[in-house]
Amino acid sequence: MEKTATKGRKKITPQAVKSVLIAGVGGQGVLRASDILCEVIMEAGLDVKKSEVHGMAQRGGCVTSHVRYGEKVYSPIEKKGNVDILLAFECIESLRYLDYLKLEGRVIINDLKLYPPAVNLGEMSYPVNTVELVKKAFKTVKVVNAREIAHATGNLRTENTALLGVLSQWLDIDVAIWYRVFHQSFPQKIREANLKAFDLGRNA
Repeated sequence: MEKTATKGRKKITPQAVKSVLIAGVGGQGVLRASDILCEVIMEAGLDVKKSEVHGMAQRGGCVTSHVRYGEKVYSPIEKKGNVDILLAFECIESLRYLDYLKLEGRVIINDLKLYPPAVNLGEMSYPVNTVELVKKAFKTVKVVNAREIAHATGNLRTENTALLGVLSQWLDIDVAIWYRVFHQSFPQKIREANLKAFDLGRNA
């Protein structure tokens, strides 16, 4: 029988591991955002594991990234019903992955509608009450227009950074760590716009 040494170590319970599920559409910067989030968590001294699904990214399909972190993480993928925070880069993606959230889970929704091919072809309709449906299911739901924030920075590609700013308010990580990672992650020519987007997202 395999034995594990536990003397002198803090016992890690399932509650000690937190999880964030980021969901969006190909081209929105979901994977870039999850990379930055992982860097921030590591800089904070925590263990982190990430898993991505992006096979349809180039065709505008769904893109997801599971990020799990804590003192010790053994698996990158969280079970349905166990995710702490769902960060949806697009409205309908918040509905698509609600079943991954725990009962007390929290949701961040980018107030943006990107119609999938089936909607554009008239084969189905886009839900008109997405946010209301999410709010009925979960108590803590934050809705923000990250595209407007990106417009304010002068760089539309900062939309994902703005959403990280919103997320940062729900994570117990020193904001100075976020700034340090941004300085390491972005070249100087786009760093200022991304920092501005992050700050605007934090204060949205």
